[in-house]
Formats: sequence, structure tokens, C-alpha cells
Amino acid sequence: MNETICYKQMSGINILIVEDEPLIAEDIRHFLGNINYSVAGIAHTSIRALDYLATRNPDAVLLDISIKGDMDGIQIGEIINAKYQIPFIYLTSHSDEATIARAKHTLPYGYIVKPFDERDLLTSLEMAIFRHAQQHRNAVPDFDTINTLLPFTLTGKEYDLLCAINEGMTNQQMANRHSISINTVKYHLKNLFLKLDVPTRTAAIVRFRSIK
Repeated sequence: MNETICYKQMSGINILIVEDEPLIAEDIRHFLGNINYSVAGIAHTSIRALDYLATRNPDAVLLDISIKGDMDGIQIGEIINAKYQIPFIYLTSHSDEATIARAKHTLPYGYIVKPFDERDLLTSLEMAIFRHAQQHRNAVPDFDTINTLLPFTLTGKEYDLLCAINEGMTNQQMANRHSISINTVKYHLKNLFLKLDVPTRTAAIVRFRSIK
């Protein structure tokens, strides 16, 4: 199965890794897989990052500032804000005043200085996803009302997980709340995304906001 097909079938939180150091990128990919995140792709250059943003519908981006290509990560961050409105976290070895001054104007959801540990990365990701959901949060209509507004009827569990996505919960947090496995969460999310006709949870939030 090729990577493009594989990522579209994932129902975890899809992360795009933009990192021009292959060993660091692979370490991040491995870590994310261990904590039930999905990797939408790894981009080593700015042009590949823009391609993956347009074609792979990530929920969030881990964005190296010193990326190879015609643009640096801060310029890509500006494009993410303008076109995609998804959370991104800078990963960088630069903590100088000039770089921070440029970066902060793009309103990133985090700024992690290399070398970093896995706990910092996990905490920053969870905070970014939660904050993004809260910023775009609307009150969820009750179960009967939302099913009058959709072409396909949601099950009770799908509705529960839609509410959880709206709160910014991760798959593990959903599993803990509902006393079900991660795989069961992914199964219900896959069906929910099919019914909402969306590829990712950030797209589900946007779709939900359009339901009237």
C-alpha cells in the first residue's frame, strides 16, 4: 500500500513533519506512531512541505524553521495561517532574538528549541490541538437535532466522539473517557469522517461549524 493511500485511511491525529534532517524526522515519526498519532508525511524541503499541505490534509504541523528550499519554516507558517488555518509548532535550533521576533508574528501554537525530548513534543502537540479546537469551538447541537441536519444518521458513539473532537481531545483521551480501546476509537472516527465527508479531525471541526 503506498503512503498516500495509507495516510487517508488513518483516523488518528494526522501530523505533517517538516524537517530537513532525516534522522530527526524518523525519530519523530517513530515516537508519534508509539503514541497513536498518524504521520501524514515527512517533508525535507519547502516545496514538498507545500505539496503535502495541499494534498494530505494534516491536522497539525511540526515545522522546522531552517528548512531546505526557497522558503524557510516561518514563511511556510505564514502560508499555513493564510490558507489552511491548522495549528503548527516550530522546531528549531535557533533561539536568537531576531528569529523569535519573526516567528511570533505568525502566531505558532508552540516553539520548541532543539534538542528536545519526547515529553516536550507530546505536551506541545496536545496543547496545540486543544487550543485550536477551543478557538474554533461551537456548542454541539443535541443528538436528535444534529441528525436532522446531516444526510447520514450518526450513531450515539459517533456523536460522543464528535463532541470530544470539538473539545480538543486526543484519541487516547477519548478511549479513557469512554472505556474503549484506541482501535475502537479509530473505527468510530473513520465512520464519522465518512459521514461528514471529511479526511481529518480539523476538517471535521470546520464541517461541524458549517452545519445549520
